[in-house]
Amino acid sequence: MIRVAFFDAKEYDTRSFEQYGKTEDIEYKFLETKLTEDTAELARGSDVVCVFVNDTVNAAVIDKLYDFGVRLIALRCAGYNNVDVEHAFGKIHVVHVPAYSPYAVAEHAAALLLTSVRRIHKAYNRTRDFNFSISGLAGFDLHGKTAGIIGTGKIGRIFIDICRGFGMNVIAYDAYPAKDSGIEYVSLEELFSRSDVISLHCPLTDETRHMINKASIEKMKKGVVILNTSRGALIDAEALLEGIKARKIGAACLDVYEEEADIFFEDRSGHILNDELLSRLISMPNVIVTSHQAFLTEEALSNIAQTTASNIISCFENDGICDNELCYRCGSIGECRKERRQRCF
Repeated sequence: MIRVAFFDAKEYDTRSFEQYGKTEDIEYKFLETKLTEDTAELARGSDVVCVFVNDTVNAAVIDKLYDFGVRLIALRCAGYNNVDVEHAFGKIHVVHVPAYSPYAVAEHAAALLLTSVRRIHKAYNRTRDFNFSISGLAGFDLHGKTAGIIGTGKIGRIFIDICRGFGMNVIAYDAYPAKDSGIEYVSLEELFSRSDVISLHCPLTDETRHMINKASIEKMKKGVVILNTSRGALIDAEALLEGIKARKIGAACLDVYEEEADIFFEDRSGHILNDELLSRLISMPNVIVTSHQAFLTEEALSNIAQTTASNIISCFENDGICDNELCYRCGSIGECRKERRQRCF
């Protein structure tokens, strides 16, 4: 029996894993707390820890888990910027779910965009009070506007298809452009200057951290709409707020936030929010914030549970080879053992 300590478990996690990720070989211990240096002790005696985007999996945590006998870190998400993958090498294997439902995230980005530019959220609040005035609700057509997409992986390309369906002109930037994709790639500077809508669909790395900052905002069109359904730290939130206050940014739609770890996924309605910057952003009439829910569809939850369970089983069987293993050497010429169907270490 493979024992799994499941950190930061929510009701929908428990439900989906008990329904779609249940096997005779896996025993889950669902824990509401996030994984940190202080809570790592709860994984003692487990073979696997299952973690999400706001769990802390740094070098200190990895060393503790290793000492406790944990041999696998199973991410139930695609992003892994919260995991020190290089430090884990040689100690604990790391796996992730590379694609659970790219349609879910892309469609949520489109929903945010439409809600913002057509003032649907404001109209909803008005009609709930039987106020049927449409004054101040004028939006703008997406047809004919230019969408700038940063990151053209699966999610980015699906969002491109959605934008094209609206009749938008699409340009894109990616450090590794997709070949023969029919996508018009441009430099970041050109994307900033030409786009009416900018949508972020790239991973968080040292190179992409705060790629939306004071300098890049200055290059943008007045009234630009910025969407982020990827990672919060892609945007310098203080620079974003200043751009909104200066009337340079027409709207911001955020499903993620740089300092979300202790806020998102929790009910804070009865508390004073200590994050002043987030409070100010939410108070802006042209800002929409959702709580990292772009992935949250039944299809995605099913895929996450099934793939995570499959990752766990494959790492303990089949000589430990798993196609979804994360290794800092993978992709390096002459270094990637996985391409030779060998364990990463």
